[in-house]
Amino acid sequence: MNNKFIKTQCGLEKYNQLNKNKTFLGKVRLFFYVIIASIRDLTK
Repeated sequence: MNNKFIKTQCGLEKYNQLNKNKTFLGKVRLFFYVIIASIRDLTK
């Protein structure tokens, strides 16, 4: 997954933190975070 849809600095920091967790639940959480953060950053 790439992070080209997340535009804020704090969002990118959270993305990098979640990306370090390689467990199944960590990947699911990262997936949902990218979806929600992308929707929130559409207006920015």
